[in-house]
Amino acid sequence: MTAKNNSSRGRQERRKEGSFSKKGTPRSASGNFKGKGKDKNFRPHPEKLKAFKKGPSAPKKGSDSGEIRLNKYIANSGICSRREADTFIATGSAKVNGKIITEMGYKVKPGDEVRFDDALISPEAKRYVLLNKPKNYITTMSDERERKTVMELIHKASKERIYPVGRLDRQTTGLLLFTNDGEMAKKLTHPKHQVKKLYHVTLDKKLAMSDLKKISENFVLDGKMVFVDKVSYIENKPKFEVGIEIHSGRNRIVRRIFEHFGYHVIKLDRVIFAGLTKKNLGRGVWRHLTEQEVNNLKMI
Repeated sequence: MTAKNNSSRGRQERRKEGSFSKKGTPRSASGNFKGKGKDKNFRPHPEKLKAFKKGPSAPKKGSDSGEIRLNKYIANSGICSRREADTFIATGSAKVNGKIITEMGYKVKPGDEVRFDDALISPEAKRYVLLNKPKNYITTMSDERERKTVMELIHKASKERIYPVGRLDRQTTGLLLFTNDGEMAKKLTHPKHQVKKLYHVTLDKKLAMSDLKKISENFVLDGKMVFVDKVSYIENKPKFEVGIEIHSGRNRIVRRIFEHFGYHVIKLDRVIFAGLTKKNLGRGVWRHLTEQEVNNLKMI
């Protein structure tokens, strides 16, 4: 082998090792400059170039938008962590559309009904909002006659969609609870839980003692028995102002009770609902329940 050939091979080997370009700029063995810019002679692999031109890869075929793993669904519902949810799933605590699911990685689809220990759950954060309702607002989500609704008063209270628990008629004022916790709402409105509601009633005339006694006892109204928990005159108020505690959820029941005995209700204000009060809550004002208040409701 000649000296010339040795010299030529040495130069080729140094180029492979990435010592210097022709212009003396240091470069790596891959062909990229260590300084600014790239080697003009560098060409990416054809397959990589094709992928680059296509842009970001599309989602794999079969991936469903809106699906969420069951353990994440349970964790997002505030019950436990994902790791703990896996344990509960394995022991059969979770149901999807009525079927017990024990499969790890199972995905919940939009619209699926998910239950944990037979209680309906949702990954949406639970909200509990208490409103001191004023007059002339109806308890409905919307109104075709364009009357004012209670939803107008609490529209800034939660980014989640919340619903009124029970109803107050247009002229009735006082406490109205809103939530997206379906199980809670069902419990607070079901008669068997006997959720107490206290009303301040103003009548068109003084309530006779004999009628107060009749109201305090069980009586039949429109063919159904009425159970009043408590009724009394309000201390230091005229005899036409009365307090009545009742757990019935029948429509306009308080007004109908007094009408049954010949009285007309001028004002009706709900001052206590399920242990919640109007303390420091002005008319037309709302607030979120405290953690302790929510826990108290769950114990009903």
